Amino acid sequence: MPNRSADNLFQLIKSLEKGEKRNFKLYVKRNTGTDDLKIIQLFDALDKMNDYDEPLLLKKAKGVTKQQLSNLKAHLYKQILSSLRLISEEDNIDIRLQDLMGQARILYNKGLYMQSLKVLERMKDMARTYQQLTYWQQALFFEKRIETLYITRSMQDRADLLSAESDMVGNQIVLVNKLSNLSLQLYSWYIQHGHARNEKDVKSIRAFFDINLPAEAQQASGFYDRLYLYQCYVWYAFIRQDFLQFYRYSQKWVDIFNLYPGLIKQEAANYIKGMHNLMTAHFNLLQHDKLAETIRIFEHFVKQKHLQENENNRLLAYQYLYTARINLYFLQGNFSKGLRLVPFLEEMLKKYSLYLDSHRVLVFYYKIASLYFGSGNDEKAIDYLNRIINQKGDLRTDLQCYARLLHLIAHYELGNFDLLEYLIKSVYRYMSRMQNMSRVEEEMFAFLRRSFRVGAHALRPEFEKLLHKLRKYEGNPLEARAFAYLDVISWLESKISGVNVQDIIREKYLQGGHGHKLA
Repeated sequence: MPNRSADNLFQLIKSLEKGEKRNFKLYVKRNTGTDDLKIIQLFDALDKMNDYDEPLLLKKAKGVTKQQLSNLKAHLYKQILSSLRLISEEDNIDIRLQDLMGQARILYNKGLYMQSLKVLERMKDMARTYQQLTYWQQALFFEKRIETLYITRSMQDRADLLSAESDMVGNQIVLVNKLSNLSLQLYSWYIQHGHARNEKDVKSIRAFFDINLPAEAQQASGFYDRLYLYQCYVWYAFIRQDFLQFYRYSQKWVDIFNLYPGLIKQEAANYIKGMHNLMTAHFNLLQHDKLAETIRIFEHFVKQKHLQENENNRLLAYQYLYTARINLYFLQGNFSKGLRLVPFLEEMLKKYSLYLDSHRVLVFYYKIASLYFGSGNDEKAIDYLNRIINQKGDLRTDLQCYARLLHLIAHYELGNFDLLEYLIKSVYRYMSRMQNMSRVEEEMFAFLRRSFRVGAHALRPEFEKLLHKLRKYEGNPLEARAFAYLDVISWLESKISGVNVQDIIREKYLQGGHGHKLA
């Protein structure tokens, strides 16, 4: 069976744009040796394949033997990277800084110390402008080496100035390292567990945050230390479902780029992630107008040339743009309209399956399932929920739990009572095993059990009792997760009134009330 994701070279070739492929061939043909002609043949064969299949590859690349294949693939891989480096030089700060360091070393080796120092000064200026601390530090190390070994008389008090600058940069790097570690660990906790499930989770994450937040964090003054500080607070707030703090620090995350506009292009992925969190914060706070405005700003950013030319950032941006648009449809109660996005989402998920992480794919499946559920198409909702339930792995246990819960409710809506008793027991066991049961969910399971013993004519009073009980938990932070994944309140109101759930949510939106919320 061909494995599309098994070969690094195949993945690299499939990621290339048309211009990059053309540039690669021009780059290779400058030296048209026998091996170079073979790697072009190999490149063309791989480019035309839909899936990596080595026996088929050897048939298509007839000039390549099985014994040659491994070495030729390694050579081709290096040649592609070299050609990409050439066309990336102008836009990539890292490459430009590396080139300056290379120039400084060449001049140093020639004994042209003053010229080398001038290049290092240019390197430091660029590194300072773009907040590239490690390159700044490399330039300082080299400057100190030159000053230590040779008497340049380049500046009075040179030793004191270089020492002070080195201390400042070194301290900033240490702080950035500590904050980036904490940010990564918090994000990892969320990916594994989702939101805090109970008071024990809240206490645990608070203790972890307090212990690991550096004492000097509030003195952060550079771009990266402040960026990672804001990221730490964003994940910390999001895990605890403190959506107001989540909004405040997401806004700070985006605002830091306004202070360093030159870094938006350099750190596009971080800017995109910040905008995604800001749009998510507006959604969680039910701010439909602010969400719509932020989406417009983000749409303008997505159209910029530098983003369209970067496959990774473009894919990341479109994932978050689709997510935000769906969320706006949820808030507005436009589920049926939101379903128009599904074909585009399916195409994206299929086309970029090599590059999408499973967590993001599961979130899209849940959102699509919720669109179908909200629009009254329970069978389609079940199809997408099954994709989550059947997913192997331990990512997003909370998403797995709520997929099963919504799956259960969708079968309830379809009247599949022969399945419900089994499903109720199965979902209850799963959620209990995951220690994921909240008071809201306990009440819902109790209701579903009772509903078997109550005739259809007597269900309305039961719906009203459940709605009355659940309203008591709406302001409880530890119960917020249940309402965020499934707007059970609107669902109950729709059952009581006999009105479609999306019409209930639409009416709330028009009256300035709550809309549908989702993870």
